[in-house]
Amino acid sequence: MQTTLQALRDEVEQALAGLGEPEASTPQALGMMQGFPPRPDAMVRFEQDRMLAAPWNRWTFSHVRELMPTAGVWRGGGTPSALPAQPQTASSGPRATGVLPRLDLAQVRYTDLFGRPADCAQMVRQAYTDGLLVLHRGHVVHEQYAGELRPERQHLAMSITKSVFGMVVAQLAHEGVLSLTATAGHYVPELAGSAWEDATLQHLLDMTVGVAYSEDYNNAEAEVWRHALAGRMRPRPPGYAGPMGFYASLRTFRKQGEHGAAFEYKTVNSEVLAWVAARATGIRMADLVSQKLWQPLGAEHDAYVMLDDHGAEAGGGGLCTSLRDLARFGEAMRCDGHFGGRQVLAPEVVAEVRRGGDRLLFANSPAYTLIEGGSYHNQWWLTHNAHGAFMGRGIFGQNLYIDPAAEMVVARYAAHPLAASRYTDPLTLPGLHALALALRDG
Repeated sequence: MQTTLQALRDEVEQALAGLGEPEASTPQALGMMQGFPPRPDAMVRFEQDRMLAAPWNRWTFSHVRELMPTAGVWRGGGTPSALPAQPQTASSGPRATGVLPRLDLAQVRYTDLFGRPADCAQMVRQAYTDGLLVLHRGHVVHEQYAGELRPERQHLAMSITKSVFGMVVAQLAHEGVLSLTATAGHYVPELAGSAWEDATLQHLLDMTVGVAYSEDYNNAEAEVWRHALAGRMRPRPPGYAGPMGFYASLRTFRKQGEHGAAFEYKTVNSEVLAWVAARATGIRMADLVSQKLWQPLGAEHDAYVMLDDHGAEAGGGGLCTSLRDLARFGEAMRCDGHFGGRQVLAPEVVAEVRRGGDRLLFANSPAYTLIEGGSYHNQWWLTHNAHGAFMGRGIFGQNLYIDPAAEMVVARYAAHPLAASRYTDPLTLPGLHALALALRDG
């Protein structure tokens, strides 16, 4: 393990070298899309392929619907549920609110996974955080925004989408609408011949599908980028002759190995789940999220989901929400599916998440050594630490961290220059646990 950590540390430190100061890459500092009209050299357009590229992602992640088609997730017509704040002191930092003396982030100190001293203020800064909201016992004890994110504005959740959509699928199974032992091919016959024809919904939820597909973001030839082109998440080059749309792309992936034999995190599994849910119910996933989650939660703002050019949703990473509503969802998960006086999700659905997945399969997956002793189940990451913490995660620094023992929920949106979680995990994984300890013992 020590050799692995040292090699990882060397690779991470080399990748992070030369990134510069996070404050220097904000849209405000660069003049990016500032004023009207913005300077021509500071414009961001979809055709420029700047959606995911740094430093442009510091603007794009908070303005997705200005770049591509989306489907709305209606919050409903009722009064938003309460998200009460504890008594506040004077604010500190850019547009920070609710910073309590007992939650001075700079005073929450810890040692990162590489053995270096760190604190939670450093964690927030170096993760290129756009927004951070901390709930303790259901009360807001810290909330701050930076860059382009505002309390009323939605931010791209990336793969936290999987955790949200996964709970819709699990709730539908609890209600008897879906069977997790049935195959994806049973619900979507068009998947015949693909890797998912004989994969059960549980295989998809747990990322144990045997499919020839790579999620290596540093490899420009990896299938993750091929699928993104098919779904028009990136501009297609002249003469593009590949699949048109997510569904067409999914039908091209073939089986590799046996289902259930290994844990391999692959976004296409979540794309298939979204297709299955929509086909089985006759309702698009954006409306299912509205019906099953956003309306019962009493969300404060509508959310929305990215679409391909055929109207299919990006089920593995296209959800955009406000930070406050992401925290509401996290609090419901902490409280056994209950929030705002309503039972949003069945308690059994949340309990099954907390049970966790196959830890041996997880340990044998070499890409996830930083979550030592963890597992993956029903589209959630389980730490299996002493607090029973679990989380939804997304590339470029997105996190929804739930610590039942500390009665804490942390919702964090970010726009790190580098996609893979290994560039932020060494700092943020122990930092979130340190924050939980500070609240629990405070």
